Amino acid sequence: MPEEFVRIKVSLLKNFMKDVFIALKVPASEAEICADILASADLMGMDSHGISRMKPIYYDRIRQGIQFPKTKFEIVKETPTTAVIDGHHGMGHVIAYRAMNMAIKKAKKYGIAMTAVRNSTHYGIAGYYPLMAVKEGMIGLTGTNARPSIAPTFGVENMLGTNPQTWGIPTDEKFPFLLDCATSITQRGKIEVYAKLNKKLPEGWVINNDGTTETDPHKVLKALTDGTAALVPLGGIGEEMGGYKGYGYTTVIEILSSALQDGAYLKQLTGKKNGKPAPYCLGHFFMAIDISHFTSLKKFKKTTGNILRQLRASKKAIGQKRIYTAGEKEYYTSIERIKKGVPVNAQTRLEMIKMRDELGLKYKFDFE
Repeated sequence: MPEEFVRIKVSLLKNFMKDVFIALKVPASEAEICADILASADLMGMDSHGISRMKPIYYDRIRQGIQFPKTKFEIVKETPTTAVIDGHHGMGHVIAYRAMNMAIKKAKKYGIAMTAVRNSTHYGIAGYYPLMAVKEGMIGLTGTNARPSIAPTFGVENMLGTNPQTWGIPTDEKFPFLLDCATSITQRGKIEVYAKLNKKLPEGWVINNDGTTETDPHKVLKALTDGTAALVPLGGIGEEMGGYKGYGYTTVIEILSSALQDGAYLKQLTGKKNGKPAPYCLGHFFMAIDISHFTSLKKFKKTTGNILRQLRASKKAIGQKRIYTAGEKEYYTSIERIKKGVPVNAQTRLEMIKMRDELGLKYKFDFE
């Protein structure tokens, strides 16, 4: 591991983030939810959505007044199997947690349920919410729109968010099937990690206004904000490698995260109003499917497990040691990080110290 990384216990990171949220006036029970979601990202190796996002996203936005620490969860419309929720720019983690819980409770009674959210904020790793359904013996699905980052196929303007479509499915193995990824080749959080490490981006991730690719992460982060560069959808630039497929899926998530709930979309999600910082007005959706309404949970888990095991046992490419299925690497990473801690880079450690000092929290970090 490079020297710029220091291992920190997951429990310390979670407790620290919880205390930061509480100091920012997030109610203690809701601060627990927010911290657990962020710590879960670090635990599973999704480093772009854990402690590294604490200051630049949640801390700074709350202090700017464009995200509210106390969440007003308003049910705008409700039926036995659906609900539309207005989050009023509160804590996205709390809004999403409650919205998924609603979908789960409804699905237990009726088999399938879906909730849609408007006026929310960044809700952390999307995978956390489908896993809530998995724990209840259900299939979980969520999607969210985000600030404009992706250019449409044959375009160069950042119009769409990185808009993940995230599934969690129970299996008979030690870990569920979890597919949590953006509908772009990469996402802003990963570019932020590359910037903190001063590491060059792979070619083909980002496209400039002139159609060429950009590999400097610092330039990219600035260019994504001022609209002079965009992320490339899954499949890559143009149609030859299927970029239109990623573009299409991104658009589906954009629609389901805005049109169902009468929410904001595309350039309405820039976080700016009259040139000044403003709430991001994000939209999400959550679906829970109760497997027992279709077949026995035991049979479903066994069939799903068989599919995944057969995939992993299939013929490997020359030089490759093994094949993985979605959620497997995260499972093994979590085991390793529970034992050894989460690797935290130098810039993020400085951000931890800054937040601690500004809030007057009583922490003494071993890395100081």
